[in-house]
Amino acid sequence: MNVFCVSYILTDKSIIVELPSTGLPYYGSYYGNTPTIKSRKTIKQRFLKLLPCCTPSVAASVSQYSVEDDFELSTVCHRPEGLDKLQEQTKFTKKELQVLYRGFKNECPSGVVNEETFKTIYSKFFPQGDSGAYAHFLFEAFDTNKNGSVSFEDFVFGLSIILRGTINDRLNWAFNLYDLNKDGCITKEEMMDIMKSIYDMMGKYTYPCMQDEAPREHVESFFQKMDRNNDGVVTIDEFIESCQKDENIMQSMQLFDNVI
Repeated sequence: MNVFCVSYILTDKSIIVELPSTGLPYYGSYYGNTPTIKSRKTIKQRFLKLLPCCTPSVAASVSQYSVEDDFELSTVCHRPEGLDKLQEQTKFTKKELQVLYRGFKNECPSGVVNEETFKTIYSKFFPQGDSGAYAHFLFEAFDTNKNGSVSFEDFVFGLSIILRGTINDRLNWAFNLYDLNKDGCITKEEMMDIMKSIYDMMGKYTYPCMQDEAPREHVESFFQKMDRNNDGVVTIDEFIESCQKDENIMQSMQLFDNVI
């Protein structure tokens, strides 16, 4: 199980949903196919396999959280805020937070994860490609304090937006992921870096096979759709407006509803 492989990459025509169980992203409608009820169910089932609550040993131990985990929390280098407070600050229940904390602690016994560890964890699910660049961008998105580490609080705050946030919350999170220098707009160079990292992560063994020019073509298509005033950059307003008017994107974003 790996709690870190939870993210989505918003594109001009789809959400690329990462499926670590297969090692390949799922292109919701990139090839013109809107996700069916069956495919949505399959995605959800595969994703649930990554969660600790789906393993009998962990599920059975959740009820024992109060004594055992209080001791464990006292021994880690970083002790997260109380679950009651995190429950107020996120859209997760206390039980869901318990499950997420166990998964986080299994990967990061110290209570925090640095970028190199994050990359190592992420690479396990994409052995056919190089996930280093994309993992770096994703780490930056979760590291909201910019202190070089992601705590459990950082993680669940981001995850709460991705899985339980409003459409605007999710779009703002995705925009922040693409806006690499955080200057309030997405340039073609930034989007090219993101797209290259995605294709590098996917590796050579994809179906259909990706062409070398695919990242650049994808970027051009993205800007043709999103850059409303043709000034060479995409602002947050252009991004949100374009996405909200795209039925495929709106449908694809629902893939993460009620995942946990």
